[in-house]
Amino acid sequence: MEEYRRIADRVEAAVRDGRLSPGDRLPPQRVFARRHRIANSTAIRVYGELARRGLVVGEVGRGTFVRAAPPLPGSALAEATGTAPVDLQLNYPVAEGQSELMARALAALARPDVLAEAVSGPAAATGTPQAREAAVSVLARPGWAPDPENVLFAGNGRQAIAAALSALVPPGGRLGVEALTYPLVKAVAERLGIRLVPLALDEDGIRPEALAAVHRATPLAALYLQPTLHNPLSATMGATRRAELAGLLRTLDLTAVEDTTWAFLVPDGIADGIAGAPPPPPLAAFAPERVLLVDSLSKRLAPGLTVGYLAVPGRLRTAVAEALRSGAWTAGGLALAAATRWAGDGTVAEVVAAKRADAAARHALVRRHLGGHAVRTSPHAYSCWWELPAPWRAETFAAAAAERAGVAVTPGSAFAVGPGTAPDAIRVGLASPPRAVLDAALARLAALAADGP
Repeated sequence: MEEYRRIADRVEAAVRDGRLSPGDRLPPQRVFARRHRIANSTAIRVYGELARRGLVVGEVGRGTFVRAAPPLPGSALAEATGTAPVDLQLNYPVAEGQSELMARALAALARPDVLAEAVSGPAAATGTPQAREAAVSVLARPGWAPDPENVLFAGNGRQAIAAALSALVPPGGRLGVEALTYPLVKAVAERLGIRLVPLALDEDGIRPEALAAVHRATPLAALYLQPTLHNPLSATMGATRRAELAGLLRTLDLTAVEDTTWAFLVPDGIADGIAGAPPPPPLAAFAPERVLLVDSLSKRLAPGLTVGYLAVPGRLRTAVAEALRSGAWTAGGLALAAATRWAGDGTVAEVVAAKRADAAARHALVRRHLGGHAVRTSPHAYSCWWELPAPWRAETFAAAAAERAGVAVTPGSAFAVGPGTAPDAIRVGLASPPRAVLDAALARLAALAADGP
């Protein structure tokens, strides 16, 4: 084993057994090198390895710090969950009565003849004609609906993303992403050998000039972005910016993967609380030949029995279907049969309506407890992005929240792409705990912020 990995193993052991605690600052690399009697170049590789393992985060002008709740081995493709009593990291909404609604379709699947067909094996990447029509009813937005012939199916949204990236970006290729992005994309990219390139953001999303400059300097293979209810910022890109990006995709000969996992929470007639102003259509409506849209039922319904959707340009249909098959990412037959029935019998629409109302109720709690803080969110989102008051740092606050307030939150470093980009902010997931539990947890977080480190 190379020397830098052996030293990184020793530092990781210190983190795991508590000799190094979340928020602890590591010495400057030159000091670390002297202490361990190694070259400065080896110390740089040690710190890089620790960052790759998710154990530390570097902050420009401040140093390198032990991350809160370092990931367990083998968890790269799973969302992290905290060990604190109230988990505001995991973010799966459950609407009251949704199990009873979902049971209707499952009851029909219990017929021996229907069940035998559903469990006979994994579904084809192309599903069935009925499944594709049902998927269109789930994915359609005002001003856009996918072509049923170009809808493909994955086991879940994460597998849909993996298949899309695998089809578009070769190992070693460069994928442009928002400077703050969905952590799962970071993990998938690492597994696939894809290099992530952060793109500067403003209040409306990716800045077109930043995308153009990065691509012209060293070409990107593709782009991944979340235009509607971005995770973690909860921002929604306006129609003008979407049109600009669509034109730029054509000019640069780029394909984008548009993740709309959370977009279902925005009602068709409302955009960020403005009654009567419908949200903009997906980016796929502006450049259908340049955008591959991914979505799933995990957040709409439940993660335990779900499917992922891919609405692809016709030219990419064969390549993405092959990626789904070769990665073993196609949907299970039972899950696809259930999803088709849930879309057709109105279950998806009913549960979505209930979750929209639930998200709005939870935002009232955010306003009550965090209204005086720098919180970025949308009244439709199931999370908020809290830019912490000084002197708090994100890692230190996340550690203190778990230890002193009994609440697990996600530090900004989990979403940041590239060294030195981690902001002093946390994402607070609002979906998972009961509302009364969330109310108390937000109150404790607000009190912790006021008390200071």
